[in-house]
Amino acid sequence: MPETSKIHEADAQIPKDRPRREPLTRERIVRAGLRLMDSEGLEAVTMRHIGRELGVEAMSLYNYVKDKEDLLDGIIELAMGEFEPSPPSGDWAEEIRTEAQSWRRLLTAHPKVMTLLVERNHPMTSVQAIRPIEVALDILRRAGLSERDAVQAFRSFGGFIFGYVMMEVGNMVAGVGDGAEEVNLDALRAMLPADELPRFVELLPELATCDSDADFEFGLSLLIAGLRAKTQAG
Repeated sequence: MPETSKIHEADAQIPKDRPRREPLTRERIVRAGLRLMDSEGLEAVTMRHIGRELGVEAMSLYNYVKDKEDLLDGIIELAMGEFEPSPPSGDWAEEIRTEAQSWRRLLTAHPKVMTLLVERNHPMTSVQAIRPIEVALDILRRAGLSERDAVQAFRSFGGFIFGYVMMEVGNMVAGVGDGAEEVNLDALRAMLPADELPRFVELLPELATCDSDADFEFGLSLLIAGLRAKTQAG
């Protein structure tokens, strides 16, 4: 059989409607890693697992990411890129509130990013990853804080937001409510020594019915009020 006939015959055996495989890129690899991290945890983010998700051999990923550390840096950059700063409004307190709410939404969507940020052993150099920090520091400086006070305020707000999201995703905000397993309060009260835990027993109904959004805004308002007092005091 002529060579051209063999080629045409082989082509005829390939379904014309078969979808073409999407080309492998760094972005596809990093997005797959972020999806795995969000759905299955950091331990699921391996080259082998990502390769299976994308239908390729794990070794082929190294053509686009240098190593696991490079992959995790890409995941941080991709997640942080979802942060959408609002334009300056002229009201620094309102700007802080808006940006804090954006941070909370991002971290709630990708809670394991907090672990990556805390455990990294080298500085961030990606503009996209650092931009949220830049936005926060700019607001605080425009509020009239000194360089030192702006950094300390940034750490205070950051610590509050990180800590709150960690409690929120772990169902620790309400202690016995807010997404945690439903509890019979009367039965729980009967199990607890009221003489040793008087306030906990007293406030158990509030702990069981608290609102995560309202609690976050309450804490944020306290921080903003303290910052306002700081700026007014000079």
